Amino acid sequence: MYLSGRKSRLFLTAFALVVAFAGAYFFFQQPRQPNVILIFTDDWGYGDLELHGALADIKTPHLNALARQGVLFTNGYVTSPQCSPSRAGLLTGRYQQRFGFNHIPDSPLPLEEITLADRLREAGYVTGMVGKWHLEPNHLSKKWASKHNLLKNGHVQVSHEIQLPYLPKARGFDEYFQGEMNNYWRNFPVYVKKPNYQGWTNAGGRFRVDVQTDAGLAFIQRNADRPFFLYLSYFAPHVPLEATDKYLQRFPGEMPERRRTALAMMSAVDDGVGRIVDLLRNKGICEQTLIVFTSDNGAPLGAQQKAPMADVLPVNKAGPAWDGSRNDPMTGEKGMLSEGGIRIPMIWSWPDELPKNKTIHDPMITLDITATILAAAGVSVPPKLDGEDLIPFLKGETSYDGERSLFWRFWNQAAVRAGDWKLLQAGDEREMLFNLARDPQEKVNEIENHPDIANQLRQQLETWTDELEPAGLPAKPLNNQEREWYRYYFPTELSGETAAAGDVRLNVNPPGLLESQFRSGK
Repeated sequence: MYLSGRKSRLFLTAFALVVAFAGAYFFFQQPRQPNVILIFTDDWGYGDLELHGALADIKTPHLNALARQGVLFTNGYVTSPQCSPSRAGLLTGRYQQRFGFNHIPDSPLPLEEITLADRLREAGYVTGMVGKWHLEPNHLSKKWASKHNLLKNGHVQVSHEIQLPYLPKARGFDEYFQGEMNNYWRNFPVYVKKPNYQGWTNAGGRFRVDVQTDAGLAFIQRNADRPFFLYLSYFAPHVPLEATDKYLQRFPGEMPERRRTALAMMSAVDDGVGRIVDLLRNKGICEQTLIVFTSDNGAPLGAQQKAPMADVLPVNKAGPAWDGSRNDPMTGEKGMLSEGGIRIPMIWSWPDELPKNKTIHDPMITLDITATILAAAGVSVPPKLDGEDLIPFLKGETSYDGERSLFWRFWNQAAVRAGDWKLLQAGDEREMLFNLARDPQEKVNEIENHPDIANQLRQQLETWTDELEPAGLPAKPLNNQEREWYRYYFPTELSGETAAAGDVRLNVNPPGLLESQFRSGK
């Protein structure tokens, strides 16, 4: 059909308007991808979440509020009782042992592994990282250094330039403020006026927890108008301990100074969570933001030392030592595959999608965080990932998979949890079976009473470890440090009886808030 010039122009104008209105309608009908804030603390024990009700001296009001607007997991786990491998598992969504990252000397995170930030950036997110990284080559990376001819006289020779391919910028993060104490490798402004400068900046002696909160807030301010992913990795309450009077004064009374300082550091993190939520509300994006709070492993209690958790231990004593955090009521500590080493605080909040004020007692693992974040962002969860998207379960659309098993292997230990049952192998010397529903403190070894259950779990553990690098169950005796731990926490394993394990926990505090009190807001 032939149209005159004027009619043709009118037709084209009308067609353009229809297309424009259709495009606008389509745009506004499409839900915005949720923002994601992943808060990963360092050596924060299970007992140090006020709403767990284990300790009376810990105060975490902002985390309490976060749980009231979301979900509290009482059986949340990390993939390792040590920081670097647990971070590798979280950021890849895979059991880190699959790619040979079993402990810190296995650093760095292999370049062929795809990170959560890589996947989200490809999905259109602006990605940011703040705080502790610890996935680059370090002075313990002798195997990697030998492979790259960087091992000289037994010492790893690695410069910052050599580390660059393994740092956040090269691992999927658009913006980063990476550091632990006072010096930060960054490319966005915090305290300085160079917005596009990549290089080192000094925090000027400011308290490191506040610095990391400030950097996280600066990233959100810069990117609040588009979907963002912030990995906020607080270096707290890990040693070396430090805090300012503002936070120390919140915890008066008689207690070890290491405990007071750790409480102050955790209170500063809690304040940081409150400041972040306030900013999200001010920007009108709190409802559309998925916030996850958890820890990289349990607290180190120093049971391998002559005087564990001693009051005389100075605050400025670096590790390995008690960092002032606690794992009550769980048994064990960082470095162990008992509950005190791998069960950690975990809270999720996403007001638009997740239920509010809900407690989940089913076992979950940090690998589920990775899978859930990807699914929430509209990214297909790759089959090679080991976690599960928990949103349908949390919303009541599906039931929990009670057949699912969770696995661990670290140093000369291995463990598997399926439902209420957990099998724990400590070297070639000890094998223990616990029913965690009845015995969350792992005091009663039931292996003689339930050999069939132990057999099934052992077979699962063997099958899983055959898929790892290197393959197989640990075949060596416990090392000296592990042996001291297991002798201390598990001096006997009497089938059907409560073991009289040594108690390294401070027992001067009465119980904290009951869950009913927490839920009612009292």
